[in-house]
Amino acid sequence: MSLKQKDPQIYKLIQAERKRQQESLNLIASENFASKEVMEALGSVLGNKYAENYPGKRYYGGCKVVDEVENLAKERVSAAFDLPLDWHINVQPYSGSPANLEVYNALLEPGDTIMSMDLASGGHLTHGSPVNFSGRTYKFVHYGLSPKSGKLDYMEILKLADRVNPKLILCGYTAYSREIDFKKFREIADKAKAIAMADISHIAGLIVGGVHSSPIPFFDVVTSTVHKTLRGPRAAIVMCKDKYAAAIDKSVFPGMQGGPHENAIAAIAVTMKEAHTRTFRKYAEQIVNNCKALAHALQDFGFKIVSEGTDNHLMIVDLTNKNITGMEAQKHLEAGGIVSSRSPIPADPRKPWDPSGVRLGTAAITSRGMKEKEMKKIASWIAAVITDRSIADQVKDEVRRFCRNFPAPGL
Repeated sequence: MSLKQKDPQIYKLIQAERKRQQESLNLIASENFASKEVMEALGSVLGNKYAENYPGKRYYGGCKVVDEVENLAKERVSAAFDLPLDWHINVQPYSGSPANLEVYNALLEPGDTIMSMDLASGGHLTHGSPVNFSGRTYKFVHYGLSPKSGKLDYMEILKLADRVNPKLILCGYTAYSREIDFKKFREIADKAKAIAMADISHIAGLIVGGVHSSPIPFFDVVTSTVHKTLRGPRAAIVMCKDKYAAAIDKSVFPGMQGGPHENAIAAIAVTMKEAHTRTFRKYAEQIVNNCKALAHALQDFGFKIVSEGTDNHLMIVDLTNKNITGMEAQKHLEAGGIVSSRSPIPADPRKPWDPSGVRLGTAAITSRGMKEKEMKKIASWIAAVITDRSIADQVKDEVRRFCRNFPAPGL
């Protein structure tokens, strides 16, 4: 019997979510559309297998096949990111947050000092938020953005590192729209004698696609999710220099996880094969072109963009001049068929649950085949809804018809 016959409640909910994804514009920067092949691997029989430990060292029998799957996934990660021979890969982290905590646990002691970006400027919860395990376990000292430019000020970051003497310096962000100069961060880390760590969860696909610089030539440890610009499953990877490999592997298992999700690891392998192609490079380039076009179009409608533009797949729209909060904007845009996520702005005077901005991203709509021309149309809908919230239903109908011309892949 099919799922529709055996569990009609869940089947109807899945169909409702499929319909929502097909008929709306997804501008959430941390979401994308995985291919049917990625989802096929994720939903495969590999999910039945328990395989504690690493290939060749399992605590369970019957692991010959999953050992090959995991090794293949690591080979493909290495090829996609063009890793040096002295780098190690762990594909077992369940998600991005555990991956970051597993690195901290491997390389630091509780109370050690970490430098990272504050949440309002674009950092992540696991980059030292006081409500997160990271911020409760380690001493985080946060840097922000230049009040004038809205960009990273590497000289100020160097001065802060000189003052606080961190054991680890972290860069790579969840809401920063400009390209990161990883070489400068390496120089700062060297002067501070600190470990250099990058969380590239948002920009990993852009790095693989050749449209953003890579931290790997300069850094010690790199973490990433796989489901954002890489278009993979909800999973994560850790890449590091060999000298950190044993400590990080032990921190992942048995330190913080049990058996790996071999179905997700197979889906990582499929993702990395897809990403290591000329087609994906064109896709990554189009993501950035679309984001720039959307930002410019919104600026033409009088919207303020943090850092005055974007170099990657996302932007933060500062709504302080639009008489609307981030939560209100998110709500009204969704009523118009445009899905976004509210976001703080640097030095935001409002609370995190109802901040002053929204974060917009172009990875998912680019996966649907939209290009610069469509970005202007989307900007006009955003401006219309923010200006006159009463027309959200009209915009939603227009968006629904528009989306029929750009089928969502994998659905």
